[in-house]
Amino acid sequence: MKFGVVIFPSKKLQDLANSYRKRYDPHYALIPPHLTIKNAFTATEEEATYLATQLREIANNYSPLQLKTSKYSSFHPVNNVIYMKVESTSDLESLQSEVNEKLDHEKSEYAFVPHITIGQNLSNDEHSDVYGSLRMSQFQHEEVVDRFHLLYQLENGSWTVYETFRLGKE
Repeated sequence: MKFGVVIFPSKKLQDLANSYRKRYDPHYALIPPHLTIKNAFTATEEEATYLATQLREIANNYSPLQLKTSKYSSFHPVNNVIYMKVESTSDLESLQSEVNEKLDHEKSEYAFVPHITIGQNLSNDEHSDVYGSLRMSQFQHEEVVDRFHLLYQLENGSWTVYETFRLGKE
């Protein structure tokens, strides 16, 4: 089975992201807007039970996290992905690092860039047009997130929550 670890932002931020994702993200129907902590990896059901225990312990070491977004950015020219840039904080970096270290599955080929994808698999022209207009847009969003999720992928390609982990001491 494929698994991943994500943070889902508030409904308000998800609604803003989805206003673009409906049109520019072919994964729109497969997973809600999210910030990826651990990219998709393969594990068995038995391994997932152990991973959940590991993630529960990690969650206990962190307080709720501040999530700030204020601009759109892109991974171009590496790939034509447009995203909401999430301000990196030491706590977010530390959480991501610890989750990836403890789960120790396939290493990511990319450095951790906190973001919420709003468009991907765009042609060069479409990427240029959409990003050109979005990068002139200003928005401010700040919120506190108090949980992250272990997801698994269903046979139809969509993702669903396996377990949720609340940040902070129980």
